[in-house]
Amino acid sequence: MTSSNHKVASIFKGTNVNEGGFFESIEDTKLFDPIQIGSWSLRNRIAMAPMTRCFADNETGVVGSDVVEYYRKRAEDGIGLIITEGIVISPRAKGNPGVPGIYTKEQIDSWKPVTEAVHKEGGTIIAQIWHVGRMSHRELSGGQMPQAPSAIAAKGDVPRFRKPYDTPEEMTLEDIQEVINQYAQAARNAMEAGFDGVEIHGAHGYLIDQFTYEFANKRTDRYGGDLKQRLTFMKEVVQAVIEAVGADRTLLRFSALKGDNPTYLWENPEEAIETFVNMFKEVGLTMIHPSSMNYTDVISDGNNFHQLVRKYWDGIMVGVGSLNPKEAEKSLQEGTINVAAFGRPLIANPDFVHRMKHAEPFIEYDAKVHLVTLV
Repeated sequence: MTSSNHKVASIFKGTNVNEGGFFESIEDTKLFDPIQIGSWSLRNRIAMAPMTRCFADNETGVVGSDVVEYYRKRAEDGIGLIITEGIVISPRAKGNPGVPGIYTKEQIDSWKPVTEAVHKEGGTIIAQIWHVGRMSHRELSGGQMPQAPSAIAAKGDVPRFRKPYDTPEEMTLEDIQEVINQYAQAARNAMEAGFDGVEIHGAHGYLIDQFTYEFANKRTDRYGGDLKQRLTFMKEVVQAVIEAVGADRTLLRFSALKGDNPTYLWENPEEAIETFVNMFKEVGLTMIHPSSMNYTDVISDGNNFHQLVRKYWDGIMVGVGSLNPKEAEKSLQEGTINVAAFGRPLIANPDFVHRMKHAEPFIEYDAKVHLVTLV
């Protein structure tokens, strides 16, 4: 199960797989319990987190047989829920070379072998639909300027492109409505491609999040103002997607973390989270995916991000943030989260579930190896 070409180690902090495994008893481990969330009957509570891989054709956004096999392996291993890499909803939504799309017939058709392969292995797979907004460059979007709530450039360089982020165009009201429609169409396209549903990427400083973010949104119309008003764009996207595919097939990812401002945190985290959650309830969301870099980081009054969200949210919650199995199990047992998502470990270990169940050593994630190949 291991390879001499990779370092073998426990990738989870505080977990020694060679001393009695991860858990006292597999039978009593909630991670391996089936669960019904929305329309999805999951065989366990382990999710594959969305991770940008950039292995689509750069010109067409079409995925190939390597991507089919990449997801098939994780389904064969027994992952409960697979959330794909970000899939862009339009040419202007693109922010990295080689990312896939879901807005042309060719792209839709290229995803069908992926979903068929996952379903054949008994898996559940949803498409993360994505628009990067200002975190892009005109050379990635066919010569068109990036779109954003305001004409304010993000700080830093485009990942894997090594050019500074362009100053975006401020979206008109017509632009905003067009993009909302593109999200809804992307959700319908995902269903046509055979996906079991979608995750709306509303996190990490990308377009939807840029509207919520006071440093990126200086609008004075109904899409700007205080946090409740800045949530209007997110609210309308979610409403459109739910109308297109149903609340039982819609997951929303959101975060405090901004990709171009890693030290950012709301001035009053608990108040901000309550404002987000009130909007989620208003639009009829039933499933959310709060995202943090480190799940256990305390952000207010001894609580981590997910614990604060749980104070106000009684629906389904997917947890993520460099979780190790014991942390995930503890959070599941406490009821903070319903499903635990793992990221880089699943890139390095296609047989992640098998290794965890059998207390076998893991291959340690190595960016030099795993960023340049699909394993």
